[in-house]
Amino acid sequence: MRHFLDIEDYSSAELTSLLDVAIQLKREWRRGGNRPLLRGKVLGMLFQKPSLRTRVSFDMAMRQLGGDALYLSPSEVGLGQRESTADVSRVLSGYVQGIMARVFVHDVIVELAKFSRVPVINGLSDSSHPCQALSDALTIGECFGSLAGIRVAYVGDGNNVATSLLQICAKLGARFSAASPPGYEIPSPVVERAREFAQESGAQIDLFRDPSMAVQGASVIYTDTWASMGQESQAEARQEVFPPYQVNAALVAQADKDVIVMHCLPAHRGQEITDEVADGPHSVLFQQAENRMHAQKAILATLLSEGS
Repeated sequence: MRHFLDIEDYSSAELTSLLDVAIQLKREWRRGGNRPLLRGKVLGMLFQKPSLRTRVSFDMAMRQLGGDALYLSPSEVGLGQRESTADVSRVLSGYVQGIMARVFVHDVIVELAKFSRVPVINGLSDSSHPCQALSDALTIGECFGSLAGIRVAYVGDGNNVATSLLQICAKLGARFSAASPPGYEIPSPVVERAREFAQESGAQIDLFRDPSMAVQGASVIYTDTWASMGQESQAEARQEVFPPYQVNAALVAQADKDVIVMHCLPAHRGQEITDEVADGPHSVLFQQAENRMHAQKAILATLLSEGS
């Protein structure tokens, strides 16, 4: 494993290994602190999109592993504008031991990796959010033991988060269902590829229009914002389409009695999720947010530690 760009690039064994490392590192951290596995290592963090969780979780992950992180804002670098992506990658990989980038267009991540001499991690792109998916799998595993056989229902926009969640569910044997409005489904090529993974893992994939059908018997209900960053011009139109896909108490009541509710945050409360659910007994939103840090420590330790 040289880079961490997309869930579909990795085998179920590789993903399981990362999750095992994350569990070990979280346990170690809670017992008093992690070993300095990345002492002397620096992660360069390139941002085109602002972030709370991505920036702080990667920064703290590096610190907890004994390394350091360098934040590079959009205005400082002008990735692909002031300087070509290829040149940024060549230059930065001469200074740091790893690069994490949070970008608008996935091709930028691919190009960074192509020209980098150090590992590149996808902190988010328009087509996938693999770090989020790994931390989601960690959270589900903490609640239910593993993803295998677990009914995971995604309700809302078939976006980058939904794509990576589907991919990791398909790789690790979950029963995945999704409900999205017409025109906002998970892209068909992503679904077809996930069905191939499911044949190997025993996963199941079901797509619905009706969110009530998607959540029947679900152990996990997952949702995300109706309009992601960069889709501001579509926000008004989307607010006309998505209200039937709100995760509220009535929808949660149709799932398993011990269902957990997940959201990658930031949440637009009163839109895709209600306060009652986000702050209620089924919510694991903030356990999920903390797990970004621990899952990313596993990625960083695997890619950047000595001998990797």
